[in-house]
Order: sequence, then C-alpha cells, then structure tokens
Amino acid sequence: MRWVIVKLNWAIGLERKIKDKNTILVEHEIYNCQSFFYGSFLCLVSFASRRRPFMFKNLKNIVVVSLSTVGSRLLGLVRDILIFAALGASAWNDAFILAFTVPNLFRRLLGEGALTSAMVPIFSDVLHRAGRSEAFAFFNQVLLRLLIVLSAIVVSGMVLFGSLARSGMLSDRWALGAELAVVLLPYMIFICLAAIVSAGLNLLGRFAIAASTPILLNLAMITALAAGIWLSQDQAQMVYWLCAGVLFGGLLQLLMPAWDLARQGWRPRMESRGSTAEMSELWRLFLPGLMGAAILQVNILVSRLLAYSLDESAVSVLYLASRLMELPLGIFTVAVATVFFPLLARAVSDKDDHAFAGALNQGMRLVVGISLPAGIGLVVLGGPILELLFRWGEFNTQNVAQTIPLIAIYGLGLPFYSAATFATRGLHACKDMKTPVRVAGLCLLVNLICGVGLMQFYGAGGLAAGNVLAAVVQSACLWRALSKRRSEVGFSQLRGAFAKVLGAGVAMGLFCVLGHALVLSFNLADKLNAAVIVGVLVPSGAALYFGLLYLLKFEELDALARMLRRFIPKRRAS
Repeated sequence: MRWVIVKLNWAIGLERKIKDKNTILVEHEIYNCQSFFYGSFLCLVSFASRRRPFMFKNLKNIVVVSLSTVGSRLLGLVRDILIFAALGASAWNDAFILAFTVPNLFRRLLGEGALTSAMVPIFSDVLHRAGRSEAFAFFNQVLLRLLIVLSAIVVSGMVLFGSLARSGMLSDRWALGAELAVVLLPYMIFICLAAIVSAGLNLLGRFAIAASTPILLNLAMITALAAGIWLSQDQAQMVYWLCAGVLFGGLLQLLMPAWDLARQGWRPRMESRGSTAEMSELWRLFLPGLMGAAILQVNILVSRLLAYSLDESAVSVLYLASRLMELPLGIFTVAVATVFFPLLARAVSDKDDHAFAGALNQGMRLVVGISLPAGIGLVVLGGPILELLFRWGEFNTQNVAQTIPLIAIYGLGLPFYSAATFATRGLHACKDMKTPVRVAGLCLLVNLICGVGLMQFYGAGGLAAGNVLAAVVQSACLWRALSKRRSEVGFSQLRGAFAKVLGAGVAMGLFCVLGHALVLSFNLADKLNAAVIVGVLVPSGAALYFGLLYLLKFEELDALARMLRRFIPKRRAS
C-alpha cells in the first residue's frame, strides 16, 4: 500500500507540472506509444486534476492494462515459438511473414499509427467541448471514410495479388507469397478499424477490452495453428490454418472493442452532420504523419522483399532476430520517451531552453543506460536465448546458427535505434514534424543502398547491417538537428555518462562471456546449457552492471531504478 501511495503522489506531482495546453500533446502521444502501461499511466496523469475523485479507478485501469500487456507479450512469444517449431525457417514461413507484412503495413499507416494520432486530439476536443453525441458523430465520419478507403485497397490488392499469383510471371516462391497475401488482406480492415475504435474507448476511460485485443489475436493464431498441426503434418495446410486464425483473431479484435463502445452509447451510422473544420484539421495532422510512417513502413517492406529474394529462410531469420531486438526497444525505450515527452513539451511552451536541454539529456542518459547493456546482452547471449526459446521442432540447430549473427548485428544497433526514437520525440516536442520525415527519407536510401550492396557478400547479415547503418545515420542526424535548436544539447554534455555506461556494459559483457565458457565446460545437454546460461547470467550480469553504475556514480541511476521498479514492483506490507 505504501508503494501505491508513493506512486500516486508522484503522479499528482507530475500532473501539476503539465499545463492544460499540453494535455492534448500527452493524449496524442499516448496512442502513438507501443507501451500500453506507460500510455495508461500518462492518461492517468493528464486526467488527474479534472477527475481526482476517480484516481483509484484510474489506478485499477493501469493494473488491468499492464497485466494485459504482459499477457499479450507472453502469448506473442508462445505464438512465435509455435510458428517456428511448426514451420521452421522454411519457404512457407517466409511467405507467411511477407504476406502478413502487407496488412500490418497499412495498420501502421491507417490504424494505430498516423490516423489514430491525428484523430485522438480532435476527438478529445469535441468530446470535452460538445459532449459524446457530437464526438460520436465525428467518430462515425472518420470510421466511414476509413472503411471506404480500406475496402477499396483490399479489393484492389486481392485482385492484383491474385492476378500475379496465377499469371505465371512469378517464380513459385513469389507466387506463394502473393497467394497468401490475397488470403490475409481482409485482416487489414479488421485491425485498422479496431485501432480507431480502441482509441475512442481509451478516451472514454475504457482500457481493459482495448488492451486485451492483442491477446485475442495471439490466442486465435495459437489455437488455429495447433489445430493445423493436430490435423495434418503438411506445412501448406498449417499455414492456411494460421491464416484463418489471423482473420478470426482480427474479427475478434474489432468486435470486442466495438461492443464495449456501443455500451457507452456509440451507434454506427452514416452521419451527415459534423464540422468540416474538424475534418480539415484531421487531414492537416494526418498527412505529415502519414508521410513519416509511410517511409518507415516502406523501409521495412523493402528489407523484407530483399530478404525474400535471397533464399527460403532469410525472411524468417531476419524477422526473428528483429523481434528479439524490439523487445527491449518497445518496453523500455518507448516508455522513457513517453514519460519525458510532456516534460519536453512543457519546456518548449514555456520557452525554457535550460529545462528542455536538461530533460532531453537526462532522458538520453536513461535510454543509453538501458539499451546499451541490452544490446551487449543480445550480442553475447543471443545463442543461448535462441536455443532455449526457439529450437523446437522444425527450427533446428542450423537455423539457430543462421540467426545468431543477425541478433548480434541488431544488438550492436539497439542503442542507435533507441537514441533515434528518443530524439524524434524531442523534435516532436519542438513541433518540428518535417525534420524526422526528411531524415527518414535519407535513411530509406541508406538502408536500400547499403542493404543491396552488402547482401551480395553477406546475405541476410548484409541486410541487417544495412538496417543498423541506417539507424546510425538517423540517430546522428536527429541529434544534430536538436543540438542546432538548443545550444545546451550535444554529445559533450553526455560524454561522461556514456563513458560510464560503456565501461559498465563492457565489464558486464566480459563477465557473461566468461560465465558462458564456464557453463559450457560442464558438457551439459544443449537445452540445459541454455537454461543455466540464461537463468543465471542474465540476472547476475544485470546486477553487476547496475552495481558498477552505482560505483561510478551514474547520474540517472536513481531514476533508472525507479523506472525499472514500475515494471517489477516490490510487495510491501500495508
């Protein structure tokens, strides 16, 4: 209970630092955040002063959402393990991942990405100014237009991919990918509409069902694939069962939040009323965000297409390596960026350059303090992690050996991905939306040129290296743009902290290397070796790292410890 009271007092104190004019910025960022836990936490902060009597109700929402997130991530891990155990790094798995990329690309563009980020502040403004009736009218206008656009894209895409698959112009592998894309394209309608409906629910203070929808998708995919494995050993049939699970899961992802929103008074209908000014404002916010998101998604799609052109396993192993890299990126880096965003926004609105630079430098120290040891951990322990979690069934030792170098490459790039993510938030706080888009365009070219060049010599490793080089360029360009805006922002202010983090991280890496060699000397079974290495070296390496930071008097160690305790709260007697 004492821990809860301390956290509530911290939340109230932070809220007092955020002016009403920044509330929209906070809400805008919540729905562009990958961490539902911190999104709900900032929502609690932004609404605290207006709804102080409902503080404990909001605290309950945080608990529900955070538990849903943990459940979703665990089920996602189980789903990936099952898929790779059933299909391995095969042509069928490559084709499924490539086909699934297409609806997910539009999900980022027209669902939870640019459109949601543009709609949320306008919906919030109408809701508080004119009430639910007018807000739902605006919501229906957005939903109808989105449904029309999505239907046109899906029908056109199905006709295009179906024609290509049967034209005979494509090789068997590419025809297989096009055929699966035809099957999976309708998922785009479900997931994009579900993202908009969930955003509306969250603005009404309803979090549980919206946060649990990824769990429904994972459960549907796991159940469908398990049925396919039980009924047939043919990988083709397993993949089509998996596609059916995706479609059914997407339908559940839409129906559940829509049902909950209907309980709040929403009714789907064609609306003739509504302000054209609000729709114009939506387009004004949506188009710049769409450009930036489109460049990012095209970057991902280009990498997948290049990998698909290599061999029958390149897409699968690249996907798996990037998934392991994205785990610390999605949990910790985005969380830090989201927590610091309102502080940066307020400093900009107050024209307080010193406060802005202080918050930006502090946030960057935290980001590097987390991402660098996580990256070193992936480089050193990527093999045992893969062995323990993924070497089952069709995903064999050879596939593990193919993936280990890719994990190491992505691990080296993790600090740069993290720095770029946080620097982008800093520019958004300055209301500079153009610079990140221009830099993203440059990085698309860097990724394409480096990826195409390096893949000729290093295969999938060359594509991963191209991605990392693009991240290095992106982080450097964004940080340079920030330092030009604020003289107190720059590498010179962070050099000492980075040296401490690098020294502690290298020491942790050497400890893990020696521990790894020691465990291998006992000649245990492969799975037992991996379990001992991951179960012992990961926590002991983390303890050594933070102990060294304490001895080196790392500036943000207390803040880092507080942030980590929010993910693993200690039980205390009331």
